[in-house]
Amino acid sequence: MATAYKRIVIVGGGTAGWMTAIAVKTAQPGSTVELVESEEIGIVGVGEATFPSIRDFHASVGIDEAEFVRATNGTFKLGIQFRDWRTQGEHYFHTFGNFADVAGPTCLWGQYRRVDDPTLGVLGDQCLPTVMAMQGRFAKPPKEQANLYTYAYHFDANLYAAFLRTVAVKRGVRRTEGRIVEVMRRADGGVDRLKLEDGRTVAGDLFIDCSGFSSLLLGRTLEEPWVDFSHWLPVDRAWAVPSAPVGAAITPYTRATALEAGWAWRVPLSDRIGNGHVFSSRHIDASRAREQLLEQLDGPALAEPRLLRFTTGHRERFWVHNVVALGLSSGFLEPLESTSIMMIQRGLNHMLDALKPGVPPAAPVVEAYNRNMAKMYARIRDFIILHYCLSARRDSQFWRDMVTMELPDTLAFKMHVWRQTGALNLYSTAEGFASSSWLAIYAGMGTWPEFLDPVLNEVPHEEARQALRQRREQIAAMAAAMPPHDDYLRGILRK
Repeated sequence: MATAYKRIVIVGGGTAGWMTAIAVKTAQPGSTVELVESEEIGIVGVGEATFPSIRDFHASVGIDEAEFVRATNGTFKLGIQFRDWRTQGEHYFHTFGNFADVAGPTCLWGQYRRVDDPTLGVLGDQCLPTVMAMQGRFAKPPKEQANLYTYAYHFDANLYAAFLRTVAVKRGVRRTEGRIVEVMRRADGGVDRLKLEDGRTVAGDLFIDCSGFSSLLLGRTLEEPWVDFSHWLPVDRAWAVPSAPVGAAITPYTRATALEAGWAWRVPLSDRIGNGHVFSSRHIDASRAREQLLEQLDGPALAEPRLLRFTTGHRERFWVHNVVALGLSSGFLEPLESTSIMMIQRGLNHMLDALKPGVPPAAPVVEAYNRNMAKMYARIRDFIILHYCLSARRDSQFWRDMVTMELPDTLAFKMHVWRQTGALNLYSTAEGFASSSWLAIYAGMGTWPEFLDPVLNEVPHEEARQALRQRREQIAAMAAAMPPHDDYLRGILRK
């Protein structure tokens, strides 16, 4: 059945706006979808690192991977390397793969801890995409083993928005250029129409706010309150700058390096490197943070660093009256785990589910949407805090504050369960990250359970050691047989 919303208006372009436009037009071909944006208003476009769920989005709307990679200067991503987070000089890898069995006598991480053999290397050596990343290799998993591992992308966010816009317009999305100067309300408090600077008006039944940090509809017009996460995540600024590649191979992973009062990202694109420094302005001044970013660059900066300001958190509600906010207009969590686009997708999917009936969603449906989105933000918030609170660093006030803070109850409980029982406790709804991701952070930060399951003793000690050694050797050989990431990428770019 067609949605009751025949005229759907999207405010703002960029990644959030054009992803929404394509998804809504694909799901609701009978509706008029109009996107209003102004070329005078820039987007927060930097080198973008993503989460594997973006591949699901592309598949759902029929976007060809090779065409997308070529259009956006894209590269492939197998995970994130974390440098200096536990202590300076150490690093670990959060992969998009798994660690085989996580329960019972053959539990891989459990046997790894039980054997406790330094010659076996780190736990990551037992995970194929981690080894691929460290060897600089890339290949898609074979079709018959599609669940062996997964991957995401790095790309130029400005080029991605332009690519999506071209696709959306071809599919019937109407683009309206103009600056919004007034939001006209309905009697019930919802939005009726938008007035543009040149006098035109754009009417709609449903308005989707993708206006970025300005949150024009949900924040400014409807004045929806803000839920502040800065008590746990105090970073509130970011310098961003592109740099020239210096001839080294293009790494198939993002890098996050812990610094004095935050961390620096490194996102490799096919034509340049995207860099940024996310920091807490309460712990370091902006000029020093800028210097620290420039010290991280592999090659010359290609532009002047740009300063972004933000507060971590989200709006109390995400859907109010006939306004739904997606992307930065609904909330923001620091980009440590590349969740921004994933959160747009989650919101989109829930919204489209609610729009399926031929009548406007009932109040309980909208309330459930708002609850689920709030849970999603809280669960991902907890996962990001985990990276900080497990650190052994005490070398600056920022790190002393981060490792001694009072944790959210939900995170404190998860960590307690892990330390006491080895169970990777996950809540049933709105989880952003699977158990393998929690395990990767715990292992990388050297945080293990106090007790091991006695059932692990059912496997003889030497048999467990040999199985782990054999798996490690097999994975190393599999990765070595794959092409270098650069070669795989060149094969796509020259088509």
